Amino acid sequence: MIYHRKLWEHCYVLQALREGEVLRPCARGVGFGCGTEPLPSLMAAIGADVLATDLAPARSEAAGWRRTSQHAESLDAAFHPHLVARDAFDRRVAHRWVDMNAIPADVQGFDFCWSVCALEHLGGIARGMDFVENSLRVLAPGGIAVHTTEFDFWSDGPAIDDWGTVLYQRRHFEA
Repeated sequence: MIYHRKLWEHCYVLQALREGEVLRPCARGVGFGCGTEPLPSLMAAIGADVLATDLAPARSEAAGWRRTSQHAESLDAAFHPHLVARDAFDRRVAHRWVDMNAIPADVQGFDFCWSVCALEHLGGIARGMDFVENSLRVLAPGGIAVHTTEFDFWSDGPAIDDWGTVLYQRRHFEA
């Protein structure tokens, strides 16, 4: 048995999209900082069209993700054959380099967007919160955004806001 929070985060994203009735055949979704996660493959198997994004490999921040095998150097890194047939994946999933701090204006009109544990790596709490707000601009009316992140539920004191990974607190989301 595998106990890892990422599994729960993937399940959470899928359940939220399902309950929002946007994870369906012919729906359009964009994932931010997807790396090698299985969600694009699973969504393609359902029949959704997905744009899987990741940080360009030339960016220095991508080096750490490459060392831990979490960065998608190409679309092939996001393919999970136990979840979807290759032809369905190739038809339904596209890949693009996107900086989550500067989402291109032409990334728009999606039924849903998501990120799994990515916004805490954008350079600070404020940048992550800006990303959440900016991610809403990629959605068509009625679209749904689902984002997961690191969360410090033990403390209301000073936040960790100056490391490679920041820790959000309840007050950040309430604001």
